[in-house]
Amino acid sequence: MVLELISYGQAESERLDAVFAALADPTRRAILTRLASGEASVTELVQPFSMSQPAVSKHIKVLERAGLVTRGRDAQRRPVRIDARMLSEVTGWLENYRKLWEENFDRLDTLLEELKAKDAADPQSGTETGDTK
Repeated sequence: MVLELISYGQAESERLDAVFAALADPTRRAILTRLASGEASVTELVQPFSMSQPAVSKHIKVLERAGLVTRGRDAQRRPVRIDARMLSEVTGWLENYRKLWEENFDRLDTLLEELKAKDAADPQSGTETGDTK
């Protein structure tokens, strides 16, 4: 963990912590899903939820602090918009781990193919005779 912080950087780590904390809540994920189709006011965002406007506003503030949404100003209206920049940073961070898992799965596939080939070449090594190799 310490090595990760040194190589990745404390500021980046804190931003990722804020994003993952924000995304941990299903209401905030639902708000982001809605905003992916276009900006909306807080009043519009409240409609699908059984909660008050101040409660939804608190969720939006968490998303805003995490850098996932921004608020604009359009006369009397303050539309909330998704901000894809932080999601892009998170995706980049996760991509490193996806590559790692793909490499591990590729090695496992290679090993399984080698074991299958060995079993096919040596029919006596199978479990048909009761061996548990």
